[in-house]
Amino acid sequence: MNNDMPIWKTGLLGKCPHCGEGHLFYGFLTLRKQCEVCGLDYGFADPADGPAFFVMMIGCVPVVVFGLWLEVAFRAPIWVHLVTTLPLLLLTCIPPLRPIKGWLVALQYRSKAEESRADQRIG
Repeated sequence: MNNDMPIWKTGLLGKCPHCGEGHLFYGFLTLRKQCEVCGLDYGFADPADGPAFFVMMIGCVPVVVFGLWLEVAFRAPIWVHLVTTLPLLLLTCIPPLRPIKGWLVALQYRSKAEESRADQRIG
């Protein structure tokens, strides 16, 4: 593992959690099959709905509350919501998805988390 970069930083930057140099993604949110530098198989990575949950709780809920406040306090016309609430909602939803997904994949790698299987024995 690359000791120059902490595991959280490799995830947020979308770098390989093993070597810190290869890329996790091709496209916006699609995980690569493996690292192009060290060959780490990303088959272990399954953040599922985790990134969407964190984005909704951290960014989207406060923006929706702001929109509701704007409506109740000022009875704002729809164009005000289109100019204020909609751009805020898009800015808090879309840009954080990739870094949060990378961070969750890096955490899965560090903790050796994987899906449980019925054929595994406890003990």
